[in-house]
Amino acid sequence: QAQLVESGGGLVQAGGSLRLSCAASGRSVNSYAMGWFRQVPGKEREFVSAIINVNTYYADSVKGRFTISRDNAKNTLYLQMTSLKPEDTAIYSCTQSIGYLSGNYDRTSSWRYWGQGTQVTVSS
Repeated sequence: QAQLVESGGGLVQAGGSLRLSCAASGRSVNSYAMGWFRQVPGKEREFVSAIINVNTYYADSVKGRFTISRDNAKNTLYLQMTSLKPEDTAIYSCTQSIGYLSGNYDRTSSWRYWGQGTQVTVSS
């Protein structure tokens, strides 16, 4: 059973940066696929980024601006966000797969464990 706890969200002006953290317990961030999704009230959860083995994946909307990484020693997943835009405003949640993930990483149904989320608000 994995427990995921996000932190690092907040209010930032457009063009600014934030780094989100996801502290994991119960399961290693290095042994399973890890990902970030975001959700705006009234909309479906949206894929942001994933790291599977040594490969990283990004939604087109964040490519070149966001970077996903993990610290195995701290058992923590990160999302470095730069050049933030108002449309990046959402609740960001980290997630972990239950086993090997070969594809469909952009679907919420591919993931098993979820954190409670952290709010990111970007003002214009």
